[in-house]
Amino acid sequence: MEENKLNSAYWQNRYEKQETGWDIGEISTPIKSYIDQLKDKSLKILIPGAGKGYEGKYLFQNGFSQVTLLDFAELPLLDFAIKNKNFPENQLIQEDFFQFSGQFDLIIEQTMFCAIDPSLRTEYARKVHSLLNPGGRLVGVLFNRQFEGGPPFGGSKDEYLKYFEPYFQKIRMEECYNSIAQRAGSELFIRIEK
Repeated sequence: MEENKLNSAYWQNRYEKQETGWDIGEISTPIKSYIDQLKDKSLKILIPGAGKGYEGKYLFQNGFSQVTLLDFAELPLLDFAIKNKNFPENQLIQEDFFQFSGQFDLIIEQTMFCAIDPSLRTEYARKVHSLLNPGGRLVGVLFNRQFEGGPPFGGSKDEYLKYFEPYFQKIRMEECYNSIAQRAGSELFIRIEK
């Protein structure tokens, strides 16, 4: 994999050509179920690789006001701003995740981890750790299967643990029981606490 292939221009081009097979058109069921259990509306939440922001929209509509959507590409963020006029523009950020800074209580992982080059996965775990407040969590879904080529890039629980264990002690990864039909049996729900 060329180091710079998966850059901002690459992802912008995918959106421009509507080559967005990862986009299911709504919030994913496992993440929606998790959000529905959250009581503290004051949580500072980051959604890296937010894409069209279905998770962000759902959170905001349900009273979570401190939600930051981060994406490498500009187009999905512009699209989100047009469709969600009440969402604060300063919480829509186009930037490289690995250059981004801030402190959050919750980071939601939907499709970013499978989109980055696998050589960056250790750095992803380190970056998540640095962005989380003490007691903060990384929550979301990871693929529990392999793919030819990529992105998306797959993997397994055993592989993922190698990336996160150096930085986190509380790690739970379980097969999703409520994935959407086309991803059934191929997702892990993760809860990783700092």
